[in-house]
Amino acid sequence: MRFNTLDQWLHWQETLNPKKIDMTLERMQHVLACMHLSSPPYTVITVAGTNGKGSCVALLSAMLRAGGYRVGAYTSPHILRYNERIVIDAESVDDEALCRSFDRIDKARGDTPLTYFEFGTLAAIDIFAQSHIDVALLEVGLGGRLDATNAVDADAALVSSISIDHVSWLGDNRELIGFEKAGVYRAGKPAICGDPDPPQSVRRVAEELDAEWWGANEQFAYRKENGGWTWWSKHKQRSALPFPALRGEVQLMNAAAVIALLESMSDRLPLSQSDIRAGLQSVSLPARFQVVPDALMRIYDVAHNVAAVSELSNRLQSLPQQGKTFAVFSLLADKEIAAALSPLMDKVDSWHTFTLDSERAASLDQLTTALLEAGATRFDTHNSPADAWQAVLAQAQAGDRVLIFGSFYTVAAIMPLDDALQDGVVI
Repeated sequence: MRFNTLDQWLHWQETLNPKKIDMTLERMQHVLACMHLSSPPYTVITVAGTNGKGSCVALLSAMLRAGGYRVGAYTSPHILRYNERIVIDAESVDDEALCRSFDRIDKARGDTPLTYFEFGTLAAIDIFAQSHIDVALLEVGLGGRLDATNAVDADAALVSSISIDHVSWLGDNRELIGFEKAGVYRAGKPAICGDPDPPQSVRRVAEELDAEWWGANEQFAYRKENGGWTWWSKHKQRSALPFPALRGEVQLMNAAAVIALLESMSDRLPLSQSDIRAGLQSVSLPARFQVVPDALMRIYDVAHNVAAVSELSNRLQSLPQQGKTFAVFSLLADKEIAAALSPLMDKVDSWHTFTLDSERAASLDQLTTALLEAGATRFDTHNSPADAWQAVLAQAQAGDRVLIFGSFYTVAAIMPLDDALQDGVVI
């Protein structure tokens, strides 16, 4: 084995390919063929989308596990530990399993210069095969068509939402972005779209493939009712459903798309009404409006683009409080930072920002300019996440709340500093 520890493997993987993001499928397909994993021995469900991918994976996992299936989930990025990316039946795989898989990949790849993300994706596909799972849930990292997860054919694919993000790689309008995300669809297979107003490119890709199209408000829909909600399609109705434990109107949209996907797969993966209900009630996902209730409330959210921050603003509106709201945030430089901050301008009393430990991080000058453009009047810049956190703790009082949001790196930097952090309660 080339290395003995997970940290050594990960550090080396970051240096193997000169490009951090190198979007092509050839390297993945070559190594998968060498490992005899081009057609994995389990059902594959791929989830793409600008926002909501992680929530859809979490909902799918909860419902399928409630139905007795052994479920593997591959998501990215992680928050605190790399192991969070590969989960089997809600348990992260251990360092030993990852190192063994990386060794198998290293021996199979020859001189193929895999990227960090490709190594992780291959490890997930490999570990799932070694673990004899029933279903693999693969969350797309970037786009869809050329993402590493798309190197294996999905038995069903879901596009949760389409909005503007990652314009350097995916394009600067929804039609271009939709085309990239719809690249996860496959001929003759269920193609679910949870976006109620999808770009024409998404439907066009599905039609050209002759995929089995399931569009929101077309082949399926939902409505809220007193104390619950109802989902229906032309062939089935599920009534008296509990609201998802991941609260917020957008989570109903995500749950409706997930149920549509599961209904499209009902011959292969049958689930009962009680399975669906249990999954909705038990689902959990860190840093998606994760509330730590205390004298000083903390709210963690990885909202990092305009659409996601707008939804975060709506959720804050539904969680009134008497004190002040402090925001600790940072974003990557490729984001529309000012536009992303704007929805929160009337919700936040004091802003605190710092530069992330990433080559793609926005500088303090960029963050300051964005705050001014968005209309912030009270803000402080800090040299480190620890400085930002200490400044907030020095100013905040009981009854106030702190919103920690932005990049996954932001949440990862602040969570360990929060000594009083308890198990997050999603409300």
